Amino acid sequence: MEVYESIGSFRGESSLATWMYRIAVNKSLQLLRKRDRKKRSGFFEALQNGNDEIEDIKDHTLFSHPGVALERKEQATILMRAIDKLAERQRTAFTLHKMEQLSYEEIADIMETSISAVESLMHRAKKNLQEQLYSYYKKQNF
Repeated sequence: MEVYESIGSFRGESSLATWMYRIAVNKSLQLLRKRDRKKRSGFFEALQNGNDEIEDIKDHTLFSHPGVALERKEQATILMRAIDKLAERQRTAFTLHKMEQLSYEEIADIMETSISAVESLMHRAKKNLQEQLYSYYKKQNF
């Protein structure tokens, strides 16, 4: 609806797809703020709830055991908690790149920033995730 209602404001400075992504990102961020960051996208919910959709995402292994599935679910939950702790712009860039598989250029257009800023956000997001996950697994004696 927002795209339809806002099409008159499209200036053509970027591609229509980039403009639509920007609207989606803005709406998503508004919703996340409103819900106090309690909900995530369907992908995240599938990871945490163990929905059948996750079967398409999982690696196809020779050994499929309930314990392995439980471990993957726990690891996904830990990862999602770590992503939730990222600064908002880091989380947005990381999600767009890793989950939506967008290029840094596309992310820069969506976030209305430079490619070097996206590279910096991604570097900091990866570093912060690495630190958080290292701390978690060190506590777990892995």
